[in-house]
Amino acid sequence: MYNILTLNKIAKCGTSLFDAGRYNIGDNVENPKAVLVRSASLHEFELGNGLRAIARAGAGTNNVPVDKCTEKGIVVFNTPGANANAVKELVLAALFLSSRKIPAAMEWVKTLKGKGDEVGALVEKGKSNFGGPEITGKKLGVIGLGAIGALVANAALELDMEVYGCDPFLSVDSALSLSRKIKYVKTLNEIYETCDYISVHAPANAETKGMINAETIARMKKNVRILNFARAELADDNAVIDALANGGMACYVTDFPTDALLGVDGVVAIPHLGASTPESEDNCAVMAVNQVIDYLENGNIKNSVNLPNLSMNMTGDAKICVIHKNVDGVINQVTKAIADAKVNIENMESKSKKDYAYTVLDVSGYASGLATAIEEIDTVVTVRVIKEVVYN
Repeated sequence: MYNILTLNKIAKCGTSLFDAGRYNIGDNVENPKAVLVRSASLHEFELGNGLRAIARAGAGTNNVPVDKCTEKGIVVFNTPGANANAVKELVLAALFLSSRKIPAAMEWVKTLKGKGDEVGALVEKGKSNFGGPEITGKKLGVIGLGAIGALVANAALELDMEVYGCDPFLSVDSALSLSRKIKYVKTLNEIYETCDYISVHAPANAETKGMINAETIARMKKNVRILNFARAELADDNAVIDALANGGMACYVTDFPTDALLGVDGVVAIPHLGASTPESEDNCAVMAVNQVIDYLENGNIKNSVNLPNLSMNMTGDAKICVIHKNVDGVINQVTKAIADAKVNIENMESKSKKDYAYTVLDVSGYASGLATAIEEIDTVVTVRVIKEVVYN
């Protein structure tokens, strides 16, 4: 029986996929084989020796200690694309919010409460303070053309915008999903210097932290409107505030409010609503659960942030799944241990991701103590043996 710990409410359409005869699921189970999480932080969570997988029902994994998990041989999954449409729709709303000063106008209208018959005249008198441009014909730059960025770019074309895209790590799948009408550029400077609106969909890492700063804003068109639905760390708050004050930026819309930005004129702060739709939560739950099931039962990895994707059918009697350091000689040591146990390897596949690798061996016959022998190899992190009726 596999114990599955849920640290947030996970949609039932996902958890119902677990076979009740093989899985024990709940928010207080002990010694879990896998953890399902949305926003709860696991940085102080005890990663037990039996824990094999953590599935984040969402794209970002900032709430998961990924490096620590990797060192312990715990596969960390996310659900890229599951909430992409939800975020795309909010970004489209942000385009209009940034242009027409809608939030500020709505707040101003509330101040007219109690003015009675004067409201109509006051509205006509005050509405000129909240004018703004139409987006039709304007230039939108999309930084990051992954699942969300690609949807935003294609949708903006349908709104008759001129769309520019930039992504140095553009995947084949994303490239194929992009309209040919999108102008793909190789440098961010082309986005900065050309576009009236910029929508950021880049990951948060050492290279992208603070990418929206005083220097980059200075390269942008005057009164640029920036939409940040990726991560708060991508923008320097002080640079944004200064640009809004001096006219270098017309509006900054973010789904990641910070204390410094709250109450600043020109900032539209949304309380992280990008994936807050029932459809998104369902999609994330189903994807996360299916990935956990496939890994625990079959040893297959898909959409892991710390280990390589690898899937292989089992044709023999067992699959030996080995997470190990990506160094020379490990596979030779593993296959020698199997040969010494007089077990035959029917099929084998190995892939690496940075400093770690995942090797799966499909074998005929199985010898007691083989897993222990492989675990004793210095560079091996964890070993799992998957058979039809064995839970490990």
